[in-house]
Amino acid sequence: MRRLFFLGITLLVALLAQAQIRGNNIVVTVTPNHQDWNYRVGEKAQFVVNVRKSGTLLDNVKVDYEAGPVMYPDVKKENVTLKDGSMSWTGAMTTPGFYRLRVVAHVDSKDYEGSCTAAFSPEQLQPATKCPADFDEFWSRALSEARQWPLDAHRELLPERCTDEVNVYEVNFTNNRQGSRIYGILCVPVKEGKYPALLRVPGAGCRPYGGDVWTASQGAITLEIGIHGIPVTMPQKVYDNLHNGALDGYWQTNLDEPERNYYRHVVTGAVRAVDYIASLPQWNGQQLGVTGSSQGGFLSLAVAALDRRVTFMGAVHDAMCDYESALKGVACGWPHYFYGQKNPDMKKVEGARYYDGVNFARRITCPSWFSFGYNDDVVPPTSAYATYNVVTAPKTLSVYQLTAHFWYQEQWDEWENWLLQQMKLR
Repeated sequence: MRRLFFLGITLLVALLAQAQIRGNNIVVTVTPNHQDWNYRVGEKAQFVVNVRKSGTLLDNVKVDYEAGPVMYPDVKKENVTLKDGSMSWTGAMTTPGFYRLRVVAHVDSKDYEGSCTAAFSPEQLQPATKCPADFDEFWSRALSEARQWPLDAHRELLPERCTDEVNVYEVNFTNNRQGSRIYGILCVPVKEGKYPALLRVPGAGCRPYGGDVWTASQGAITLEIGIHGIPVTMPQKVYDNLHNGALDGYWQTNLDEPERNYYRHVVTGAVRAVDYIASLPQWNGQQLGVTGSSQGGFLSLAVAALDRRVTFMGAVHDAMCDYESALKGVACGWPHYFYGQKNPDMKKVEGARYYDGVNFARRITCPSWFSFGYNDDVVPPTSAYATYNVVTAPKTLSVYQLTAHFWYQEQWDEWENWLLQQMKLR
């Protein structure tokens, strides 16, 4: 028993020590000379690189660096020695876009990276994506076909997730054909009344969902959906197996066949989630928003464009936008279908246009909030900014320049506050 006791204490101490690990003692910073990281075409951006250990410059450190337009660096250097741990760099662009300096320091057999991405006249960026002549007809037909089927909604209370203020359910309803279902987590305030609503659409991948209990506790109906037609409360291992098996690379399925593209049922399912929310007696019939990040940013654009009941939209580092820029040597959005392809399959190029967030963004009429980072590799700021530029409805842009494909707490808080304001809960 004593051995078990001391073993337990040892494990507890180890876990506590692990929980307290924060960041790195060695940090690479790349800093521009404009506070907002923005420049005009023709200006020169001055960058300062510092490699620090314990907050002070590290002498004789070896670095690799690359510089140039995002995703298309035209300068690459390896094993450069920084005698005093710092260097300067100058970058410029002759056309609107983003210029990135990325530095990797090698210290004690480990790599430490820092990046800075300067914007050059980003408000002038325009996407290369073309819009099919039958785009509106295509999606009108897809939704009409889906809505031939009744929602046939079901829900099951999840007592272990409920609070004194919020009832939590797993729900499912018909998507675009018999047997095709959308699953999600519905959160409804316990107190009787009429409430605004928020639809949360997911990023890429396959996972369980917990539902947005916090926003519901503020006085809103929330529905967080999955996109793969499977329950969203199964063990994580099930989703891992699907992600590595049947759903591996699902975003590339039937790109050259728009009618059979994987995202056809994903988009219709997200819009049918609006149908489901609108059917709830607790919805106030007024405020109904959609929001998501990455793939969820794309789905937010699509839902807001296709359903006029949506009264506000929030897209964060929105993926799946402006694929065709890659054909012109400009950074394109995830999944980067045509990046590096000299002779792409034009059937795939044409098919992708029906699923490009740019063509949905052009059709949005509700107030929208956009946020992304300049250092993002997954969703380059080139595609995110160009997509924002084509939106003609009332819109707000909140840039967090230093972020890559992740959030800062301040960004998350601003996003949540904006959503609550749109629902008149702030």
